[in-house]
Amino acid sequence: MEMPKASEEDKERFRSVVPDHPGVVVKPMFGNLGAFVNGNMFAGLFGPTIGVKLSDEDRVLLESSERTVPFGPADRPMAGYSGLPEVWNEEGDGDDARAKAWVTKAYEFVSTLPAKEPKARAPKAARK
Repeated sequence: MEMPKASEEDKERFRSVVPDHPGVVVKPMFGNLGAFVNGNMFAGLFGPTIGVKLSDEDRVLLESSERTVPFGPADRPMAGYSGLPEVWNEEGDGDDARAKAWVTKAYEFVSTLPAKEPKARAPKAARK
C-alpha cells in the first residue's frame, strides 16, 4: 500500500484550518499530519486530503451536501472519517473557511469523547 506524502503547502494549509486551542496537538503521521485532542485524532492529512471525524449527524450532513472523498488509503479508508472535498484545495479562501468550520466541528465532537489512554511503551532491548 502506497502512502501519499503531503507537500509542505498541504501541511501549511492543514495547520491553518486546525483550531488554535491549548489542548490541540498536531503531529506527524506516516509523512502526513494528524490533529489530536485528549489523545484522539479529530482531523488528519493524507496527501492533500483533509479528513475529519464528525458526529453521525454532522457526517451525514457533510456527505449529503458536499462532494466528500474517502479518507485514507483507497483499499482501506479510515472508518468514521470523511475526506473534505478535494475541489476545496483549489478554490481559495472561501473554501478554507468551510474547511476550517468542518475541522472545528470535528474538534468540538472529538473533544467530548473520553481521553485516550497512552499506550505503555515496550521496554528497550538490552544492549550487548
